[in-house]
Amino acid sequence: MKFDIPRPLKVEHEALHEMLRNATKEPGDLGEAAKAVAKLMHPHFVKEEEYALPPLGLLRDLAQGNVTPDMQEVLMLTDKLKAELGTMLDEHKAIVAALEKLSTAAKKADRMEYVKFAEALMLHAQTEEAVSYPAAILIGEYLREKLRLW
Repeated sequence: MKFDIPRPLKVEHEALHEMLRNATKEPGDLGEAAKAVAKLMHPHFVKEEEYALPPLGLLRDLAQGNVTPDMQEVLMLTDKLKAELGTMLDEHKAIVAALEKLSTAAKKADRMEYVKFAEALMLHAQTEEAVSYPAAILIGEYLREKLRLW
């Protein structure tokens, strides 16, 4: 079974990537700070799109009470997220530290759009920590319990 990342999350990731790509093209400290963020973010986003966010595509079905045996395949993803959660959170800390440097460089360059971008990406990380990651893990636990009852 294929598990699709919910479209709003996918679009948000794409928009964040695009803004970061633009920032990396800026001259001086701003561009260098953006490149440092990109170096940290790219592998992190790959992990999220590989196993942290796809389970969320099941939320609507699960909320409607639709559970099927083929959903069991998502357990590989949710188990991996659960095992890697500490690493994912550590990566967020490193990304946030790099974003703070980006924000400082953007302020010095009077590029407030990149200050706002850094703030938005920090909020995005908080949302993942408080909502997306726990929800994905709970999806796995919920399915494990539901499928055990069959």
